[in-house]
Amino acid sequence: MTPDGAARVHASHELPATPPPAQTVEARAGKIPIATISLCGCWGCTLSILDLDERIIPLLDAVTITRSSLTDIKRISGRCAVGFVEGGVANEENIETLEHFREHCDVLISVGACSIWGGIPSLRNTVGLAACLREAYLDSPTRVPGSPPIIPRHEEIPRLTTTVRPCHEVVHMDYFISGCPPDGDAVFSVLSDLAAGRPVNLPTAITRFD
Repeated sequence: MTPDGAARVHASHELPATPPPAQTVEARAGKIPIATISLCGCWGCTLSILDLDERIIPLLDAVTITRSSLTDIKRISGRCAVGFVEGGVANEENIETLEHFREHCDVLISVGACSIWGGIPSLRNTVGLAACLREAYLDSPTRVPGSPPIIPRHEEIPRLTTTVRPCHEVVHMDYFISGCPPDGDAVFSVLSDLAAGRPVNLPTAITRFD
């Protein structure tokens, strides 16, 4: 309960969690922890990690994936060596999430066009937030006839920022993997270099900008 008597809302990472088995904890010891997150994007860049295909199996001998849409873990519980971020910053929750990643990750990597430049979501910057909301909710041709013209607003809906920004305009980013989405080869190259403690060397032959 809050001081005013209202029921307190618990975030998912605050809920009780079952500790992993001892053998799982032991198996993860010594591995490099990495995390991924999708902000305002389509999740295609996260799927590029799965495009590693069978190469991900030996890589998992060196790294362990903590917070990620691939694991459904909602929070970084400790220090993380590498964080992959896809998507741009379009609302206040994106800012909180990105700042949390920057605080807990030694190396932070922008993955894909939305994270690096703002991508398709940043097109709303050309007309402004108010015009976009009006078109989406008030003047939309798909609005149900006779329905009240309402722009949804609720305390549990993240508040949109005035503009969509790339991640490096909010926090410092260490590396950038371009593409929409990047090839799995590019993700593998960066991840394997970091896992082996080598300087990141991303050949231009495996990067693209479409």
